[in-house]
Amino acid sequence: MWGCGVAWLAYEVWDFMTPVQIRAAPFYSNKNKMTTKSKKTKAAGRFGARYGKKVRDKLVLIEDKQRIKQKCPFCERLGVKRLSKGVWECPRCEKKFASNTYYLD
Repeated sequence: MWGCGVAWLAYEVWDFMTPVQIRAAPFYSNKNKMTTKSKKTKAAGRFGARYGKKVRDKLVLIEDKQRIKQKCPFCERLGVKRLSKGVWECPRCEKKFASNTYYLD
């Protein structure tokens, strides 16, 4: 019962005007839900109040650049994939090359 995120309140309320007993509604906790991002914090909203505002703002700038389609320096087409830090691969011309860590210039 406790693992599903629902806990029942332990008290009952009696209404003496009517002979019907009123039970308290279940209390749902947000413990098992994923965090949501807001318009102001953008993708860094998943960190909440941790790590400081400047660090989270820098992360948002880097991740915004990283998520756009990257252009291959050899065939000039969009769609380069990042394999690991600084290693990129173009699926169209099948070239693997080293460049910047997070995004291509």
